[in-house]
Amino acid sequence: MTSLPANVSPLRQRMIDDMRMRQLAPKTQDIYLHIVREFARFLGRSPDTATVEDLRRYQLYLVDHGTSAVSLNHAITGLKFFFTVTLDRPELTVRMQPVRVPRILPVVLSPDEVRRLIEAAGNLKHQTALSVAYGAGLRASEVVALKVTDVDSERMTLRIEQGKGRRDRYAMLSPVLLERLRVWWRMARAQGKMFDGGWLFPGLDPLDQLSTRQLNRAIHAAAEAAHIDKRVR
Repeated sequence: MTSLPANVSPLRQRMIDDMRMRQLAPKTQDIYLHIVREFARFLGRSPDTATVEDLRRYQLYLVDHGTSAVSLNHAITGLKFFFTVTLDRPELTVRMQPVRVPRILPVVLSPDEVRRLIEAAGNLKHQTALSVAYGAGLRASEVVALKVTDVDSERMTLRIEQGKGRRDRYAMLSPVLLERLRVWWRMARAQGKMFDGGWLFPGLDPLDQLSTRQLNRAIHAAAEAAHIDKRVR
């Protein structure tokens, strides 16, 4: 039998294995583990000893401490996975009910605000990445996952692999956006940062991709520099 790392309990490892078996996204796995860890901290003992009343008290605790509806539902989903799948005790979560999330209109930037946002980015890589995000309607996580081979200049498309909903799709590529990508490619290539088949937006190490967190930071820094007060995603 394979020995477990010293800092991983058998219960935690079982949950990790359960998530891997179901091919949950790495980010989802991290969120679920964090949720169970926070519940254990609230409980003051191992989470597998929890009762129906403990879970009910925890949901009330989250509500009383101002947890948003979205975060509350995430916590409920993570705990239901732990108790239903890992412990095979679904009856413990019967009193944990998801709450209704208010629907709000998304913030839409004007063309002028988008232009100012891109121009305010700190370097050509960030400017190009933001251009792709807004010009092709991609999420930050989808932008940083792009590779050079995902750009099809003949069909004028971008291939997005395992994007939202873990689905592949194509996004339209405008002539202006294609030219921006070419300018970035030529400069990065000349600096030895761009490899055939490599990341379209590499990190400090060309073999690593720009992280979603780094791109989000660049977006918010650009928004602040451009004096755009709206929430930018």
